[in-house]
Amino acid sequence: MIDRHPTDNGHRTPWAIVVALGVTQIIAWGSFYYAFSLMIDALAAAVGADKPAVVGAFSIAMLAAGLASAPIGSLIDRHGGRWVMTVGSIAGGLLLIALGYVQSILQLYLVWAGLGVVMAATLYDPAFAVLAQVFKERQRKAITALTLFGGFASTVFWPLTQWLMQVHGWQDALLVLGLMNLLVSAPLHAWMLPSGGNAPHSGRQPSRTSLRGVLRDPAFYGLCGAFTANALVFSAVSVHLISLLQGKGLTLAEAAWVGALIGPMQVLGRVLEFTFLSKSHPSRIGVLAMWLLPASLGLLSLAGPHLAWLALFALLYGSGNGVMTIVRGAIPAELYGRESYGAVNGAMATPVLLAKASGPIAASFVLLVWPDPAHLLLMMAGVSVMSALLFAWTVHRRAHAQVSATAQANTATPTI
Repeated sequence: MIDRHPTDNGHRTPWAIVVALGVTQIIAWGSFYYAFSLMIDALAAAVGADKPAVVGAFSIAMLAAGLASAPIGSLIDRHGGRWVMTVGSIAGGLLLIALGYVQSILQLYLVWAGLGVVMAATLYDPAFAVLAQVFKERQRKAITALTLFGGFASTVFWPLTQWLMQVHGWQDALLVLGLMNLLVSAPLHAWMLPSGGNAPHSGRQPSRTSLRGVLRDPAFYGLCGAFTANALVFSAVSVHLISLLQGKGLTLAEAAWVGALIGPMQVLGRVLEFTFLSKSHPSRIGVLAMWLLPASLGLLSLAGPHLAWLALFALLYGSGNGVMTIVRGAIPAELYGRESYGAVNGAMATPVLLAKASGPIAASFVLLVWPDPAHLLLMMAGVSVMSALLFAWTVHRRAHAQVSATAQANTATPTI
């Protein structure tokens, strides 16, 4: 069952909105997130800094995105996603163009701090909040479909950005990426997305599904902890994966081949969720996806330099992360409804984004203290096991509490 948003015009059907968001997600992820890795050397030369200092700018962006997620989600709850995401695309396009003219490390950090806020207004979390307003029972299918679009961002934008840099230079490449946001994403957001929110008026007593009500639920913090630990492990291992694989005796080319499998495996996991697991509760799918991460790390630690076993690792590792994106988008609606989805989902996203920013740094510190990559792998496997246990325990306790509350309510209801 799907409902058209009350402020929609007749030309906006729900699945047309998904397609429009799918196009803008490819552009946003490709230009704001994936293109950065190709620009590091050029940016370092432009500002006269070393690579770690330039990479630090991206960490600042993730920090800014985390801090902005909940406020931006609240804005979408109150006013809808049209102007929030449109302004985000316009600001992002202008900042990408400005990035081509930075001349100091301070300017670089300021631009990337702004791009972090832009990410909070244009990537998955605000798009999921829009889908929560447009869809009802089939919101999770819409989220899955949207993430299938996003899964092609690196496939499209890594070669596209590399070609633009080779042919036109890195500054003109940024100009083209900026114009794509200004001329494609911003008009699509302004034309296709609904305006008008669904949050209660400020004078109304907060419900248990409002952000303030959700923040009083202990299960919320258990879920945040599990999602955060899972994201920290995935980001830490992903950044250091090539060196971990080379530590097993693989050549650089072989390690890159295994790493390249992870993206398609994320898409495969989402396809399987869309086709075979869509009728299962997100919390149950989440338990399975959570355990895929420690299972994959255990396989990686035991596997030698055998590509078949390492390909299986990539399958478990990538598909688990692909499904986790869907679970994290669907859990807030399943547990707390859609009234304040944007704010609740944004609040959950805040520690996750901070973990993505700090995970690689934490892993580098571990490797500094214990140079053997096996120690890092063992530590990350342990954290992933704890996150899986915490998630399973939290959803079980909350389900038990809901059953108890329903039984008490039925007992308290007077008979006639």
